[in-house]
Amino acid sequence: MKKILKAMFKFILGIFLFSGLYIAAVFLLPKITFNAEPADSKDINIYVITNGVHTDIVVPVKTTLIDWSKEIKYSDAEAVDSTYTYLGMGWGDKGFYLETPTWAELKPSVAFKAAFGINSTAIHATYYKPKQLIVNDTCKQARLSHLQYSRLVNFIKNTFKYDSNGHVINIQTDANYGKTDAFYEAKGRYSMFNTCNGWTNKALKVSGQKYCLWTALDFGVIQLFK
Repeated sequence: MKKILKAMFKFILGIFLFSGLYIAAVFLLPKITFNAEPADSKDINIYVITNGVHTDIVVPVKTTLIDWSKEIKYSDAEAVDSTYTYLGMGWGDKGFYLETPTWAELKPSVAFKAAFGINSTAIHATYYKPKQLIVNDTCKQARLSHLQYSRLVNFIKNTFKYDSNGHVINIQTDANYGKTDAFYEAKGRYSMFNTCNGWTNKALKVSGQKYCLWTALDFGVIQLFK
């Protein structure tokens, strides 16, 4: 009995130690930041937006480098047309995206699977009109050169899964958040160490923008624009 109690104590102590270290990392590592690389031109506007928990990268639908609407089709959303000239994309846990329309409906099983990388992942894509993108506390702007944007494009494209014909895979679901969004199959595993905000931070790093060492939460990304 003593051995069992001792093992349980060590297990509980281990959980507390791990939790403490993780919380410390969540709040300290985002403070270690790296400056943006020099760029000889600022050709393309992108945005980073947050809903208070999750961040998306928002890019122009059409540039000389890519027309996103050829794959992320307007028709995949319920009510989108060519007047929506910006596209927001965020990566995350597929189960969390599709099974948790509001925080009040979060199931412990979904949270557990997301935290430990059990589910597959998805990209949530949302179309925007320019007037919706107003720079404020929840919407930040960056200006990229063509070369920087091409690296960002490749990073995002490499996050999608593709079918045998080389096209992105639209997830047929009624769990869309509104009339201007859709979900797509993605690569990778989400976990407490590899979150949606970490993906956005990597996107900024790849595109030569200011980024932090690591972040799990949205504040680690948004604080880069201060």
